[in-house]
Amino acid sequence: MTLTLGLVLAVLLALGLVVPVPYAVRMPGPTVDTLGEVDDEPLISISDAETYPSDGQLRLTTVSASGGPDYPVFMLRALQGFFDPASSVLPREAIFPENQTAEEAKEQSQAQMTSSQENATAAALTALGYEVPADLVVAGVVEDGPAVGAIEVDDVIESVEIDGVVTETATFPDLLGLLDRTPPGTPITLTLDRAGTRASAELTTGDDGAGGSVIGVLIDPDFHFPVNVAIQIHDIGGPSAGTMFALGIMELLTPGDATGGHVIAGTGTIDLEGNVGPIGGIVQKMNGSLRDGAEFFLAPVANCGDVAGHVPGDLRVVAVGTLEEAWAAVQAIGTGDAADLPSC
Repeated sequence: MTLTLGLVLAVLLALGLVVPVPYAVRMPGPTVDTLGEVDDEPLISISDAETYPSDGQLRLTTVSASGGPDYPVFMLRALQGFFDPASSVLPREAIFPENQTAEEAKEQSQAQMTSSQENATAAALTALGYEVPADLVVAGVVEDGPAVGAIEVDDVIESVEIDGVVTETATFPDLLGLLDRTPPGTPITLTLDRAGTRASAELTTGDDGAGGSVIGVLIDPDFHFPVNVAIQIHDIGGPSAGTMFALGIMELLTPGDATGGHVIAGTGTIDLEGNVGPIGGIVQKMNGSLRDGAEFFLAPVANCGDVAGHVPGDLRVVAVGTLEEAWAAVQAIGTGDAADLPSC
């Protein structure tokens, strides 16, 4: 009987090593100090403005995931993940879209990283008082939206006229602010650069659901940054490092040491208005942060439901909803006034 049980267990163990299962496993990935170096070069370098040293760290966080294209999860690894509080096991399609190749996944991830770096730079410089001009290039027209038939892909929005008042849209916040102040159903006229020729478009705005307007286009700003910011990072993709990139830029351009020498990790997407958005794998990111010496972790408010009950060790989690709140939290930590910062 003992021999039979031993053989059965041996067979099950062997199968666990070779039988793939339709699951993905998320684990803590590396964390990287945005104020530090990569391959002996600054991760963030600013060449045409004065920068200031910091004794602390602002660490972006990542998740390692297996189970995607060309990286199957085997039965034994999935079982290990179920019993590891730092890992999570999910249906494969929850992380990796069906029919997406490894190459397509990598390309999408890198595109998201590039966009997050641009958004972070624009949001950080705007928060520090810089004007960040941009060509507001139309990347898409929303189906059945107000702009259909009036605006075309690759048009550049230059100004908006409402009730005879023309507002130049030299920056993305110019356009967003104007639409936020405009009631839905307002007739407007846009001045456009269409392949080098001046054009105009008349339309009636739609409802953004918050009392403001939308025009039904997707904008891909072509920024003209007043400060030359370069971000060097390899083998990390996705949009979730945006908030930590922005904080790194702000720390470098601000006199003094906002961190106060503390190790602060965090995560969150960042948009051009400075809103911190939710991300996936926050439990893994918190565990990776604690492993790498972080004392504090900046978490998107929208992820608080995932944070509660899963904070590892003595890591202190601070909930943030905007870049302004995140920067204020860094400064409070640096001055030793973190006791009253909001948590999840």
